[in-house]
Formats: sequence, C-alpha cells, structure tokens
Amino acid sequence: MSLPNMLQITPLLSAYRTGTLTPTNMVHDVIARIDSYTTQDPAVWISRVPAEKLLARAAELEKQAATDLPLYGIPFAVKDNIDVAGLPTTAGCPAFAYEPQESAEVVRRLEAAGAILIGKTNLDQFATGLVGMRSPYGQPHCVFNPEYVSGGSSSGSAVAVAAGLVSFALGTDTAGSGRVPAAFNNIVGLKPSRGVLSTYGLVPACESLDCISVFAGSTADAWEVEQIAAAPDARSPYSRALDVRPLPLTTFRFGVLKKEDQFFDGNAANAALYARAIHLLEQIGGTPVELDFAPLKETAALLYSGPFVVERLAAIKDFYNTHRQDMDPTVGAIIDGAKNYTATDVFEGIYRQHSLQQVAQRMWADFDIMLLPTAPRIVTKQEVMEQPIAANSLLGAYTNFVNLLDMAACAVPAGFAPDGLPFGVTFIAPAFTDKDLAVLAGRFHHALGEAVGLTRTDKPVSKEADTTAPNNRVLLAVVGAHLKGFPLHWQLEQEHAVLRNTTRTAPDYRLFALPNATPPKPGLVREQGFEGNGLEVEVYELDAAGFGRFVASVPQPMSIGRITLEDGKEVCGFLCSEAVARSGTDITETGGWRYYMQTR
Repeated sequence: MSLPNMLQITPLLSAYRTGTLTPTNMVHDVIARIDSYTTQDPAVWISRVPAEKLLARAAELEKQAATDLPLYGIPFAVKDNIDVAGLPTTAGCPAFAYEPQESAEVVRRLEAAGAILIGKTNLDQFATGLVGMRSPYGQPHCVFNPEYVSGGSSSGSAVAVAAGLVSFALGTDTAGSGRVPAAFNNIVGLKPSRGVLSTYGLVPACESLDCISVFAGSTADAWEVEQIAAAPDARSPYSRALDVRPLPLTTFRFGVLKKEDQFFDGNAANAALYARAIHLLEQIGGTPVELDFAPLKETAALLYSGPFVVERLAAIKDFYNTHRQDMDPTVGAIIDGAKNYTATDVFEGIYRQHSLQQVAQRMWADFDIMLLPTAPRIVTKQEVMEQPIAANSLLGAYTNFVNLLDMAACAVPAGFAPDGLPFGVTFIAPAFTDKDLAVLAGRFHHALGEAVGLTRTDKPVSKEADTTAPNNRVLLAVVGAHLKGFPLHWQLEQEHAVLRNTTRTAPDYRLFALPNATPPKPGLVREQGFEGNGLEVEVYELDAAGFGRFVASVPQPMSIGRITLEDGKEVCGFLCSEAVARSGTDITETGGWRYYMQTR
C-alpha cells in the first residue's frame, strides 16, 4: 500500500483492517520518513525509540486483530517534558535530564490502545515560550520556510505531525503552546479542558494551568486521541473527569474581535484571512457577535507580566537554585522575574484571576464560542534572536488567557497568505465542551477546503462523514445503556465492536427515559417536524455475525432500525415503540443519555 503523506488515523486503521498494511510496514516507512526529513531539519527529535524496539512492538501488535484496539499501529510522538519509560526526560535542558521509571499516564493509556511511540520531540526549554527557539537541541523551523519559527513550546511535536512523520503528537499548553505551533505548520492543535488529561509524569511549567495537548491532521483525530487518553487520575493534582457538555451545532453564535481590537502587527494578509474565516463560519450556521477583548487581554497579562511567573519557579525550584547557569539565558531571565513578587502579590493575582473568570463567564450569555486568530503573525528566527521577549509576547496575544479562564480551545488552519505562510484561527468555548468544539472546528476546517501539513496533498479526514463500513461489517449507533461506561456496554465488547465515532442524530429525534427499566435506559423516537439539537450517539463497527447475535439479544420494546445522523447518513440503531417511549420522561433537552444520567 502507498501511504498518504499525512498519516491520519482513519485511513491507517482501514488499511490495517483490510490487510493492506501491517504495523511492521508502518514502522519501516516512519523510520525512512524521519531519516529523510532530518536532513532538512535535524532539530525535531531529542530522542527516539530504537528501530529494533519499534519492530518488536509492531510484531507484538500483529499477534492481535486490528479491530481489537482503537489506535492499533498508529505512530505518535511525545514532547520531551512528558515521561516515557526507557527514554530520558530532558525538558529541553541536558543538565536536568533524568530516566523515568514509568511512563506518564497519558502515554500509558495511548500505548494500551495500540499506538506505537516513535520518540520524544524538541521544545522550548521547560516549556517556557511560544517561539520554539529556546532549546540547546536546536530550533525546529516552520515546515514551509526555514527562516521562520515553528512556534513553541511544543515545537518538535507540531513539526513531526506536519511533516507526516507521525499520526499525532502530544504537546503541552500553558499559554498557547498547543495552538501556536499548529497555526504555523498548517495542522490542528486541540487543547483540552484543564485536568481532563492527567499530568502525572509531566514536568510542569505552571502546574495549576498546564494541559497536555494533541496535534493531529484533523480535529476528528485529535478528539479521538483525547477521549482515549482522558481519565481521572488521583496522582494528578488538578485532574477532573471529562464531564462532556454540549454546544449548539446547527445554529450558533460566535464571538469575534471588534475592528479596534484586531491586532495583526501590520500583516494585512492575516487580517483578510481572519475576515474570511468569520464569513466562512457564518456560512456553516454561525452568527458573529462582537466581544469585549479587554478582560481577556488583562487576564493574558497575568501569565508573563504578573505574579503567575512565580509558579514557573516553583516547578523547578531545586534545579534552578543549583543549575541556573545551565539554563537557556532567556528562559532563565523569565524565571528570574519570579523573585520580584511577594506571596501577597501572588494571592492578589489569584484574586484578580477569579474576578476575571466571573467576567468571562458572563460573556458566554452573548455567544456560544469564540473565533479568534491563533496568533497575529508568524515571526522569523532573526526577529526572535533580536527581541526574544517581545516576539514571544506577540505570539501569545490571543492565547495566554484561555487556561487562566478555564476554557477549552481547538486551533485549526485558516488558509495561506500570498507569501506562502500559513494562518490559523482558534475555536474557544467553556470547559468540558471539548467534543463539540472539535466538531465545529472540524466543520470549519473541511469547509475551508485546504489540505493539511507540509505537502498540502491530503485533506483532513472527517469522522462525521465516516458512516460506511467495509464489506461484511455493520455500523450500529447506540444511545443509552450500551454507551461506553454504561451497564450494557459489555454486550458490544463481547462482539469485539470498535468505536468509530461519537456524533449526533438528525435534529428530529426525541429521547425519553423509559419507566421501570432495569438497568435504566432510554427510548429514541423520530418526530417529523421537530427541530432539536440532535442526540448524542456512539457509532460502533461489528462484523455481520456479531451484529446478528447482538440484534437477537435486544428485548422488547426496543428494536433495531435505521437512524439518520446529523450529517444525513443512515446507520443501524436502537429505536423504541413510540407508545412506550412517550409513557416515560422526555429528556430530549439534555442532549443525550450520558448528560441526563449525570444530572440525576
């Protein structure tokens, strides 16, 4: 099989399942790609898993069926402030390096899902910066022009995805490090809600704000990785469960910058691309609403120009006290600034942060999401060398406030300027809206019509449109007790069902909590003329025999019929006798069974 330039997850899984690709083939191809790209940019990787270990991992996977694991044979990379057993963790500082005894929780979960770890990528030292220039291991460059920065601090991770070396990569995001590099390299950067991905095994930058983030070629891939990696973890101080909250997906309001707040540092082309992005999102169903950027700008200043810099010192205090001379000069100077603040200053900064969170919370009454530029413009390496602090501040103009205000964000490409350099926008919404935020950002990305990554030959894969199954396999949508984590999910597991995607029904369905059901379950009914927001369903793939056994076990008043999804495609799914369903409680407004059960 001839592999695509961008190693997106869905095509690779399809190739594994049809037998046209094996993990061993994939490993050989990835090694060759990395070796070739290293001649253009030798600064992407800090350490790599030896070839013999990669091939052994591939051989072990080949003992299992490709349908058994959701990330079977998918290659990925990890930013080198995240622990991987068997590889050193450097955080971009050789004097700091140590050998972890176990992998970070997110790495463990992804490998358990079948993914193949390729290596660890370069970063701005101690994840301090948005430029990708503060590393003794070299400076990865923008994949489109070596004179321009890759963006940081997750520089190597973004380049590894954009260059087609891995399917996805983990970064981290405190001030925008999971978003700015995505914009500068024409890929997706998904910044989860704080605490959703465990930070156990992460060298912190600001532990109260840090998020492990995901770079990928599409929002569908990024969300797939997030939901597999997400889990509460008592070892992670700020861990939270992914309490998924819906967003309106058919018609919605989106906050945009007023003309006087639009700052592109003189780059008229990026200003035009932002205007085009607003127009495109209107065509998808959005209504633009001007927002007040002043409280967001004030919040952003707290991170580097205020007392929150003290938390960066707290993260590496012992090392800083004994090895200050071994640090990058700019990184060291930033952390030196922590000495200018007192404990009183820190608490006053926290109080102001929480006051601004209240202001930001009220903003959501005016719109459902924000659409902002990811960065005003890309900068050259020469600019960073001449003005390292100013250049970094420029790149964080639209990103620094997001974690301080407890928001989720998804950065996507938004076109190219006439000089051939990319521009990106970021979708921002309240915490726990990660899934629907990725859906909306993905629709925008597809409507843009641009291919992703360096080669710009492969368009982003949409799992919303992925509603066809290979021969002898059936797609089944489940809406209630068979959802992942619910009492009857084991019936799907015993038939080796594979989760293909999480989506919604068409808007004309209602959901009812059935009376006297054990275990509790809902009934789905279609109502002609009803216009809701659709209901969450998980779509699973089963072989024909397994589907037959599953259907035979379905009790009355439930039945299996055809369900129309929000993209207009039909799959098999659970339906219920209308009379029985309507004898229960109408829970349509909750958005789905999972949300309803969380509020009981």
